[in-house]
Amino acid sequence: MAAAGLQALVQQMQSVAQQAGGHQAAAQQAGGVSFAGELKGAIDRIDGMKQTAEAKAVAFSRGDSNVALNDVMVDMQKASVSMEMGIQVRNRVLSAYREIMSMQV
Repeated sequence: MAAAGLQALVQQMQSVAQQAGGHQAAAQQAGGVSFAGELKGAIDRIDGMKQTAEAKAVAFSRGDSNVALNDVMVDMQKASVSMEMGIQVRNRVLSAYREIMSMQV
């Protein structure tokens, strides 16, 4: 997947998390963990992994002696796997939402 596509996906997931954030305050006042908070945290972790991998790749390409190729490759794979997991979670949530919306009341 292209870097622009990944960035667009992260932005889309962040906008969904922000939209759900309005309900976060009510859930925290009730003492529970909010879905929006957990979603935002997961998106932030995915984005952090992606940024770390990109930073290491840039440092390696500049010839930084503190960055090994295997570290770059492992971080890139971690970012890729976490992004795929995020995509699958998004797809499952949308599927569940569509199923709930199609139910007759």
